[in-house]
Amino acid sequence: MRTRNGSDCRMATTYMSYSALRLVFEPFPILRTSRLMLRKVSRIDVHEIFFLRSDPRIMKYLDKAAAHTVDDAVTFIDKIESQEKSAEAIMWAIVMNNEEKLIGTIGFWNMTPEHYRAEIGYALYPDKQGKGIMQEAMEAVLNYGFRVMHLHSVEANVNPGNAGSIKLLERNGFVREGYYRENYFFDGRFLDSAIYSLLAPSR
Repeated sequence: MRTRNGSDCRMATTYMSYSALRLVFEPFPILRTSRLMLRKVSRIDVHEIFFLRSDPRIMKYLDKAAAHTVDDAVTFIDKIESQEKSAEAIMWAIVMNNEEKLIGTIGFWNMTPEHYRAEIGYALYPDKQGKGIMQEAMEAVLNYGFRVMHLHSVEANVNPGNAGSIKLLERNGFVREGYYRENYFFDGRFLDSAIYSLLAPSR
């Protein structure tokens, strides 16, 4: 998956009805589900991250430059760690319980605290897809985003051809809010974008 202002009176009233966003990720929040542990991504995951960022099956719909060397993966991991420290993003490593190996990632980025909004992104090893793993991870991460971070909405920017990702989003209650034609230029082509969004459960 890829990665307005109202009147002052209205904005003030709305803001006061919400808890402040919690964008502090130290110590790192470890999440657990029946089959998974979601932990911090670190340099010990460099070879798995390199695979995720270079395998054509995974990169097909991400529409980003693929990693070419392990050093590219190290740079990516260091960037994520820096963004977590500055509360700009958070990424979890998806790991099966009682195992160490990273098999995917999921997280929030493009944070807009003034709007209580963040974008979600995820990737999973091809041989782990179709087994409900990302569904399980997404439920845990969305729960953390809404209940702990106090997000009001979560956005997903998807290549319209990524049917599997769209199906996952819709299964979790996301609705398509927009469709932009040829708004994204990558690899010599203008690509379309589908924007999905999910609102926090009623408070």
